[in-house]
Amino acid sequence: MPDQTVTSAPEASAASPSSPRAGARDRDPSARAERALRRRRLLTGRGAIMVWALLATLLVCALTVPRFASVQTTGFLLLDAIPILMIAMPMALVVITGEIDLSVASTAGLTSATMGVLWAAGWGIPEIFVVCVLIGVVCGALNGALVTTVGLPSLAVTIGTLALYRGLALVVIGDNAVANFPPGLTSFFTSKIGGTGIPTVMIGVVVVILFFGVLLHFSSFGRALPAIGFSKEAASFVGVHVGRAKFWMFVSTGVVSALVGIYWTLRYSSARSDNATGIELAVIAAVLLGGVSIFGGRGSIPGVVAGVLIISSISYALRLGGISDVVLNVVTGLLLVGSVVTPSLISVVREKTRARRAARAVLARSAEHA
Repeated sequence: MPDQTVTSAPEASAASPSSPRAGARDRDPSARAERALRRRRLLTGRGAIMVWALLATLLVCALTVPRFASVQTTGFLLLDAIPILMIAMPMALVVITGEIDLSVASTAGLTSATMGVLWAAGWGIPEIFVVCVLIGVVCGALNGALVTTVGLPSLAVTIGTLALYRGLALVVIGDNAVANFPPGLTSFFTSKIGGTGIPTVMIGVVVVILFFGVLLHFSSFGRALPAIGFSKEAASFVGVHVGRAKFWMFVSTGVVSALVGIYWTLRYSSARSDNATGIELAVIAAVLLGGVSIFGGRGSIPGVVAGVLIISSISYALRLGGISDVVLNVVTGLLLVGSVVTPSLISVVREKTRARRAARAVLARSAEHA
């Protein structure tokens, strides 16, 4: 769990702008340069670029696609984006540590199937919710244990559990579907906040986003995750519990996937074994598009949120334009490839530019000494 940082009264007093220490910091050139660098990164970093890209995407779609700029579009777009948005939060942290979880959609499907069977058996909704969350904990813990305790690659482990959890979902409910959930509950999951078109469940989604944002950017636990992605040996050397951190990240993907399974079931009022099939690719594409490095060590929650909304906006705009789902899959695949290849190409260009500048500097100094 993240450490809680508490600011004592003397520290707060020392940090006030009028205190002598704050004044000394203001006069320190290095401190001013550091603050300027942070402001520049805030406006021009990968997360900020993705936010600008999201605004540009929304503007282009609104101007070129009929009926895109409407309250109805806002509601349906967000309802479609919620599963990807929720799973992308813990997935971003998993990828930042250098791992991946491909079993998230199958975990949601297993949760949905179990929910349908328990409801058909006469269980109450609160008890069903508890069981579903526990299923998510067990699924995530199994992935985490195989990766951190046994030492298996997360790609191989989660490909296996992707098939395992989907197969268990089929065993649990078979080819049947359960659809007689309480109308009040299913209506709540598709209801909107007043006339804004924003789904009511977005309140819970925002809580999930804030939780993982604070965890990654404002806690000592979260700040250690990029270090694990860069080098787990170096992170262990400085006292980071690498295995424990990765284990809890896999548990978090399991829990959030279970919540998505509940949401999916009640939104569509249907519990089936194939619910949420294939959304893991959209989640990973959104995470990588949002600036999280596939090699670990880098990423931000604002960038991932923007990445999810960009993919969802493009998909919904194409749907409004009558484009088939096959083309949507092609677009998702292209975004996935582009989000992996583009940062690598940028890094290569930067390295070559830096090498050329260094070579010119050496030649210039040699000419001066000649």
